[in-house]
Amino acid sequence: MKRMPLALVAAVAATLALTSCSGSTPSPSGGSDVESPDALNIGNFLDITSWDPSLADIGFDGPYLSAVYDALIALNADGNPIPSLATEWKVADDDLSIDLDIRTDAVFSDGTPVDADAVITSLEYLKVGARSGEAYVNAASFEKVDDDTVRIALTQRDDTILYLMGLGRSYIASPASIEAGTLGSEPIGSGPYVLDSATSVAGAEYHFTKTADHWDAETYPFSELAIFPITDATARHNAMLSGQINVQYGDVANLEQAKQQGWNTAERVSGWAGLVITDHTGAKSEPLGKLEVRQALNYAFDGAAVLAAVGSGAGVATNQVFPDGGPINDPSLNETYAYSMTKAKELLADAGYPDGFAISMPMSPIFEMWKPSAEQALNELGVKVTWDNMQMPDYQLNAPNYPMFISFLAMDGNDVATVSRQVTSVQWFNPEPDYAQNEVIAPLVEKVQTERGDAQTDAVKELNKALVDQAWWSVWYQANNIYYTAPGIQLQPVVGMMFPTLRYITQG
Repeated sequence: MKRMPLALVAAVAATLALTSCSGSTPSPSGGSDVESPDALNIGNFLDITSWDPSLADIGFDGPYLSAVYDALIALNADGNPIPSLATEWKVADDDLSIDLDIRTDAVFSDGTPVDADAVITSLEYLKVGARSGEAYVNAASFEKVDDDTVRIALTQRDDTILYLMGLGRSYIASPASIEAGTLGSEPIGSGPYVLDSATSVAGAEYHFTKTADHWDAETYPFSELAIFPITDATARHNAMLSGQINVQYGDVANLEQAKQQGWNTAERVSGWAGLVITDHTGAKSEPLGKLEVRQALNYAFDGAAVLAAVGSGAGVATNQVFPDGGPINDPSLNETYAYSMTKAKELLADAGYPDGFAISMPMSPIFEMWKPSAEQALNELGVKVTWDNMQMPDYQLNAPNYPMFISFLAMDGNDVATVSRQVTSVQWFNPEPDYAQNEVIAPLVEKVQTERGDAQTDAVKELNKALVDQAWWSVWYQANNIYYTAPGIQLQPVVGMMFPTLRYITQG
C-alpha cells in the first residue's frame, strides 16, 4: 500500500492534535523535583515509513531513525545546524564546497568505525535516495580530504543543504548494510540505541537496547527505549493513561485530562492550511492570472473562523507561510486581507468577473473537514466549484494539475528553505513553479538567493511581504502540533518535524 506523504499526513495529524493555545515552548505541569523515568516509551502517530534513511519520511520517522542512526548534522530548536557526527564544517569562500570534520570516536553497531570512507558511502547513497536526495540536488561529489575530513563539492551555492541534512537527511549507515541492501529491515547505524528485532513487532512495537559508551550519551539519557505506533488518538491516550507510554503525539480532546493527570504539554506551529494556487499566470484558469482575483480569494476567507471550526482555535490565523513567531513572519501583515466579502466581491468585479467564475477543484476524504468552509466562502463570492472526488493517494498525484486546491503543507524552521520549498523548487504540490514569470516576485527571489547574512534575512522579509501582496496563496491559518509527556520528561517541538527526534526528548 502506498503511504501518504508527510504533507498530507499532516492534514490528518493537525486536526487530531490541535490545542487551544499557541505557545512555542514546553509548559511543565509538574514540579521540578519530579523523578525522571529511566525508560522512554513513545506513542507515535504513525508506523515507520522505512528504516532505510534514503526512503524515510522526515516527519514522524524522526524518533525511529534517531534511535539507531547518528546524523552528520543536527538542528537546534530554532532550525539552525549544529554539530553531530560532523564536529564542525567550513563553507568555501566561493560557496562551491563544504568541508566536514568527522569525529573519530563513533562506531557502527556491527563494530566497524565511522570514518570518512563510511560517511562518503552514506552520502552517495543518500544523494540518489528517493526522499533523501532532496538535500543533495546541488552536490556534485563527495571527496575524502583526509581520514577525518569529507568535502561536499557543489555545482552552485546552496543555502539549504546544511538545514536539510540536519532535518533528517544525513543519517549515516554501515557501508556493509548499504551494500547488502538490508537497511530497510536491519538498520545498522552508530546511534544511541540498537533495534532489538527479537522483541519488536513490526507495526505494533519497537524495542531498543542502549548503545554502550555512545559518544553522545548525555544527549540520550534514557536507559530503555520503546516506540509504539498508535494511529488512533483514543487508543494512544489510553495507552498513556495505563502507563504503557509516557510520551505521545497529542489530541486536543484530551487536553483537560492531560492537565488533570499532571502531564507536561508542549506545542508549536507545524503547517498551514488553505488554498494552494498552482496557476498565477492564467494558463489553467484565466481568472487566477489576475492579482485582483487572488486577492479576492484572500478577503473571502475568515481564517480565524475556519481555524475555530476545523481546528478548535488551536493555532494562528495568518496569511503567511513563514512560521508564526519566527523572524520572518510579520504579524502586521495578517491584517492585509482582513475578512471582507464586500471587498472580495468588489475586487472580483474590478477584475472583470462581477458574476464570479467557474472552476474545478479536487476533493478527498482527508480534506472533507475544510470543504464546508471553502464551499460557503466560494459560493458567497460567486465562484462556482465543481468538486472532483478522489481517494488517496490519487489526490497527491492529481491535485497539482488543478489551478488551485485545498491542502495542509508542512512548514520549515529555516527561512531560505521555506522560500525553496514553498516557492521556487519542484514539489508534489508545486510541480511547475511559475514565480519567475511574476515581475514582482522574481527579482526578490534572486535577491534572497544572492544576499548573505542579515541582508539575506531582510530580503526574505521583503519577499514575504510581496508574496502576501501578490496573494500567492490563500492561507487561512497555521496549526499547532501538541505533545503530552509524563512528569519528569520534557519535549521540545521543532518546526519541520511532525514528531521531534530523540535529542529533543529529555529528562527533567
